[in-house]
Amino acid sequence: MSAAGTSRERMPALYLSHGAPPLADDPVWPRQLASWSADVPRPTEILVVSAHWEDAPLALGATGTRPLVHDFWGFPERYYDVRYPAPGAPQLAERLRAMLRSAGTPVQDVPDRGLDHGAYVPLVEMFPAADIPVLQMSMPTLDPQRLMEIGRKLAPLRDEGVLVVGSGFFTHNLSALRHPGGHVPGWSSEFDAWGREALQAGDIDALLDFERKSPAGRLAHPRTEHFAPLFVTLGAADAVGEAAEGRNVIDGFWMGLAKRSLQFG
Repeated sequence: MSAAGTSRERMPALYLSHGAPPLADDPVWPRQLASWSADVPRPTEILVVSAHWEDAPLALGATGTRPLVHDFWGFPERYYDVRYPAPGAPQLAERLRAMLRSAGTPVQDVPDRGLDHGAYVPLVEMFPAADIPVLQMSMPTLDPQRLMEIGRKLAPLRDEGVLVVGSGFFTHNLSALRHPGGHVPGWSSEFDAWGREALQAGDIDALLDFERKSPAGRLAHPRTEHFAPLFVTLGAADAVGEAAEGRNVIDGFWMGLAKRSLQFG
């Protein structure tokens, strides 16, 4: 039930590749994100888990006025001038504290922590009016199984109008990009193809063990924080039997990295 006491359509759970601040200048990607959000029911609130916030115990960000976290360096000044003044989501934060703590998951509050670029860069394109309350939650671990368990605990929020968004990058190894631009390295295309097939087959066990089961897994993700949000999304879908029913909404590559993005439900 929603806060107003009326039943709502279950919201989907999303995993998206969020790019970097220059995503806004891409001729295709912003339109893809905007088209995607136009097909999603309007959320009451948005809960974002980003690759760019790891904190344990699990942390909830600011629920009031807060500056954006410009966690990137060396870009033109215009990227630091971006604003996304979405309202905070104190009621969602309160609900999460109660849900997670009752399930044995400790929760801390970080009231001065604003949205990082893994959250606001895609939201600027998907919900540009910035009129939907947004809450960001940290990843307290990078362990896929533990993240799936957290996602399962979030699943009831989907029936309350909350859009659960895991924001990462389907492949992410900036140091191994020898030819930035249109060239797609083999490790990126091989991992992307493997991931697509595993998702289509609903092979959650293979995805959980992606570092050993996938081709070039350790090259595609030398550190796994950009793949990790997928498991929160999968958990929120698996809890209601939808993890094997995901669909690819966006695919292709950007600067050699796979921008595969998925919707469950």
